[in-house]
Amino acid sequence: MTTPTPLARSPRAARLPFRFLLPVLSLLLLLSGCGGGENKGKKAVPVSVATAEKRTMPVVLKAVGTVEAYASVAIKARLGGQILEQFVHDGQDVRQGDALFRIDPRPYEAAVREARAKLDRDQVLLKKANDDLRRYSGLIEKSVISREQYDQTEANAKSLAATLRVDQAELESRELDLSYTLISSPIDGRVGHILVTQGNVIKANDDRDLAVINQLKPIYVTFSVPEQHVTAILRRMGEGSLPVEAASSSDGSLLESGVLASLDNTVDKTTGTIKLKASFANEKLLLWPGQFVRATLGLTAREGVVVVPSRAVQAGNKGQYVYVVTAQNTAELRPVTAGTIEDGLTIIESGLEGGETVVTEGQIRLVPGAPVQAAKPGPAPAGGEGAKP
Repeated sequence: MTTPTPLARSPRAARLPFRFLLPVLSLLLLLSGCGGGENKGKKAVPVSVATAEKRTMPVVLKAVGTVEAYASVAIKARLGGQILEQFVHDGQDVRQGDALFRIDPRPYEAAVREARAKLDRDQVLLKKANDDLRRYSGLIEKSVISREQYDQTEANAKSLAATLRVDQAELESRELDLSYTLISSPIDGRVGHILVTQGNVIKANDDRDLAVINQLKPIYVTFSVPEQHVTAILRRMGEGSLPVEAASSSDGSLLESGVLASLDNTVDKTTGTIKLKASFANEKLLLWPGQFVRATLGLTAREGVVVVPSRAVQAGNKGQYVYVVTAQNTAELRPVTAGTIEDGLTIIESGLEGGETVVTEGQIRLVPGAPVQAAKPGPAPAGGEGAKP
């Protein structure tokens, strides 16, 4: 009876040193102990968060506006002559009726005297004709003079009466010309650069402007908004005044608050916009004609809308989304419908409830279900609560 031999080891196993088996066994034991959960052992991603809030948010329209003078007048000379006097200088504030220039009045004063002399002469002739007519009226009744003589005297009296009216009109015209030699300001405003100075000779209705006066108080800002807002604007104008703010185009600081004054009577077909004009008191003269500003029209207000910081809203292949931090401190990708943006806050039309925590920074390192380490939520940006509509 033969004795059974031990199982023969494979040649490869026989050649494998024992020192290589120990690390392999340790690795297998480590892997078997890590299978307790999907996120167990994963490092939390540090993120910044904020709380979605329900607020009353203003509905505003923003556009780039241009400041325009309330009234602008180019000063021209109606008469020809030499500018004898200049009463204003560059940049001077003037009131309506203030003297600006005087054209040499002497030729026009002489014309007034001539017209007045003609009037005086014809008044004497008319008085003589009327006296003759009264005397001839008694003589014609006694048949002392002929009807022809009487008719001629009557015609002379009527002709001189008409001539007298022409003389009166000519005198008024000459006096009007004389008044035009003194050029006064037709509005309150500020004079620009003096374009034709004292000593120059100008002609009647000269093409050159003597100066330009712009009325700065009040002042207008014109801007355009999309045509789809026309109905809402007209409705609000029927209810009362609409507030408009003008801010600096460089740093966004508020310059002046005013009200909507008017809107154009037609929509621009090429751009699909309508032009609006707002009026500002401009007491501090912070608005200047030709200046570009940021115009904000307060249209209405929406109550109880969910808002989040705009930086929390991300755009993906399937639309906009936010990362919501769950109760288990994991990231949940939540599709949302974002609305208008105001003062760094975005209105969330759907997909999010008030009180939920959203990620505002660190989204690029997140995937759905990833554990997160959230910093303490900071205060939400101001601008929604209590903002003017």
